[in-house]
Amino acid sequence: MKKLKGLRVAVLAADGFEQVELTAPVKKLERQGAVVTIVSPHKGRIRGMNLMLPGKKVAVDASLREVKAADFDAVVIPGGFMNPDILRQSALALDFVRDADALDLPMAIICHGPWVLISAGLVEGRALASWPGIRDDVRNAGGRWVDEPVIRDGNWVSSPGPHHMLAFLKGMVELFAEKMPEVAARAPVVVAPPRHAAPARWPKLLAGTLATAALGVGARRLALR
Repeated sequence: MKKLKGLRVAVLAADGFEQVELTAPVKKLERQGAVVTIVSPHKGRIRGMNLMLPGKKVAVDASLREVKAADFDAVVIPGGFMNPDILRQSALALDFVRDADALDLPMAIICHGPWVLISAGLVEGRALASWPGIRDDVRNAGGRWVDEPVIRDGNWVSSPGPHHMLAFLKGMVELFAEKMPEVAARAPVVVAPPRHAAPARWPKLLAGTLATAALGVGARRLALR
């Protein structure tokens, strides 16, 4: 049973995102039936990282100029060293997370992702788990840094990094599932095929088979004349 069928999730990311911190949540969300949109400051493709090594590129579905927080039901903010630092310098990204929090959208944040929330002025009085290297940043912003695999604080769930990915994914799904009564109450959303799934080829194969058969029939008819 898909717990998140029709849930509209924005994954807010830029170049330098930690690869697994985007791909693992996206795969989990899509398997649960969510409609995932990769949102970034610019269109095109963004480059992931595996710690210090370049990773794969991911296609951006929408730029921050094209969408708003109210278009979604939930938000994911991956970490990495560069990604949140780029996002925190984007006025559009900061407005997006401020609006998402004002709308009480559930947000899942991992690793260095809290940097974006810090720059948006949202962390004061909130509990967060993050990469240990930014615990002082969380505390200096008025937040409470927690050394746990995953921590829930209101509409936020956060985790220190990929070494706690299973706990993060579980906490993310549980938090996002609380939004499902609202999703069920609105018109159905057309769920696109998962981005990691290969497109179906049978219609083209069938069309080619029919065309070949038609040519064969035509050739036999000419031979009989």
